[in-house]
Amino acid sequence: MQQMKLLQSLYQQRALGYRYFDDIKSVPFENSDISDMPSTLPDLQTYLSDCSLCNLSKSRKHIVFGEGNPQADIMFVGEGPGELEDNSGRPFIGRSGELLTRIIENVLMLRREDVYIANIVKCRPSANRAPTEEEADKCKPFLIKQIEIVKPKIIIALGATSYSYLTGDMNAKISRVRGEMINFGTSKLMPTFHPSYLLRNPSAKREVMSDMLKVKAIL
Repeated sequence: MQQMKLLQSLYQQRALGYRYFDDIKSVPFENSDISDMPSTLPDLQTYLSDCSLCNLSKSRKHIVFGEGNPQADIMFVGEGPGELEDNSGRPFIGRSGELLTRIIENVLMLRREDVYIANIVKCRPSANRAPTEEEADKCKPFLIKQIEIVKPKIIIALGATSYSYLTGDMNAKISRVRGEMINFGTSKLMPTFHPSYLLRNPSAKREVMSDMLKVKAIL
């Protein structure tokens, strides 16, 4: 157990830019420089508006920056925009978004506008596939800056992709790590199932409710 906690701590620190071994060839989210970025969400969104750092920029309709309370205690981080999000420029709309909103309202007893919602990548991967490590790495500084600005007490990683790219633990199985509250910089991080998974596996809603009750208990 102690070894697992130590490994989680090392993954989290690596995700925030620390590097421990020179022979690691591919470290997600390393060497992120956010010091020169704007210090407010509107200015950061403008700063990002013409981003062309990866190939996702070539096919996007809109950058899906994020939305919600800029001083939220809870920040949800998903995987990436889908077709509806790409068309609208808003995160988590459609069936997944409706389910996430119900979780926020009925379990956390908050309004959707009380939390902040973002994604690992800001542009839609083709065919709704998971973002690659390279794509996530290009977007990482913007997400880390969002977290720095919002200063959430709790970050809820929605699904394995979000958890893996946030922590650097690329071999994690969401079924094993979900529900575990871990340290992440000045915040706590809670991984849980993605709403789209719940749409395919309604029985997993019980586990997500349990996870959200843990979140609610420490607010």
